[in-house]
Amino acid sequence: MKELISTAIGVVGSFIAGLFGGWSTGMATLLIFMAVDYLTGLICAGVFKSSAKSKSGGLESRAGWKGLCRKGVTILIVLVAYRLDLLIGTNYIRDAVVIAFCANELISIVENCGLMGLPLPKPIIKAIDVLKNKTEKDDEENE
Repeated sequence: MKELISTAIGVVGSFIAGLFGGWSTGMATLLIFMAVDYLTGLICAGVFKSSAKSKSGGLESRAGWKGLCRKGVTILIVLVAYRLDLLIGTNYIRDAVVIAFCANELISIVENCGLMGLPLPKPIIKAIDVLKNKTEKDDEENE
């Protein structure tokens, strides 16, 4: 039974990874950033009561659900970007979209940390600038 469950999980995981063009470092990074953003948002609201997503600043199930829906749609946009790559014979649209969403998630993480009063190291701030510049450069090249 254990082998059957493991096989089923492997098949489903492989199918999903195949839909997105494989399991890349960018995809793994995006999913990790999404999880960290959601977790820091929960901490910000639940512990520090300083969330900008609710009137009271505290936890609100509707705000959490909206956040999860946004993250789900983000993943769907990455899927669309990969399918566009396939359609027009390129291999950079998905990567550009993933980098842009990683930058967005990182900015959100930084905002959450700021609401908690956590000072951020300069290398992270510089990394955000690099990601922003890379995203803007990719956008200019693709226009």
